[in-house]
Amino acid sequence: MSDTAQDLEQPQLYLITPPEFDLDVFPALLGEVLDNVDIACVRLALATQDEDKICRAADALCGITQARDVALVLDEHILLVEKLGLDGVHLSDGARRVAKTRKMLGDDAIVGAFCGTSRHDGMNAGEAGADYVSFGPIGANTLGDGERVEHDLFQWWSDVIEVPIVAEGALDAAALAAFAAVTDFFALGEEIWTHASPVEAAKAIQAKLSS
Repeated sequence: MSDTAQDLEQPQLYLITPPEFDLDVFPALLGEVLDNVDIACVRLALATQDEDKICRAADALCGITQARDVALVLDEHILLVEKLGLDGVHLSDGARRVAKTRKMLGDDAIVGAFCGTSRHDGMNAGEAGADYVSFGPIGANTLGDGERVEHDLFQWWSDVIEVPIVAEGALDAAALAAFAAVTDFFALGEEIWTHASPVEAAKAIQAKLSS
């Protein structure tokens, strides 16, 4: 995950797992998505704090992603990354832990940081050593206070900052069209997993970005 928006013909896709899934079903479904759609990275983002469940899920997905040469990062749990042989970690609290995490995991690990709608946090995360910074939500929504990331932030970032940028949250058709020219990655989660066929949903999004 090292290209900037200016160097890409179109943004790449980044997958976020559902917060809960059936280990007897989901790994095969993920493999099917990866076999049919170009995916740059997968984020394991379980809602549970049960270490055993997280470890079993990571083990199940790791074989799927490694076989397809796709990076697998873990939401939040820094200490489990090396233990489980994963590619890195995604931090949800902006720049606060980026420098510490980089020191813990070394230069080869992927360290991503979600910075909400804050340009300031994003800049600090990049300066602290984040490999990518994600912002969101980018589409209209009624969650929280309804705040969303302005297009101007992405435009400015793609013009000025070298650290790759990820758009996530409320990725409706209008948001995909509006942000495609100014982001490096779109992070897909419920946008595909809630569909009857996640594969077809992901293929449709990829087709929109290619048109």
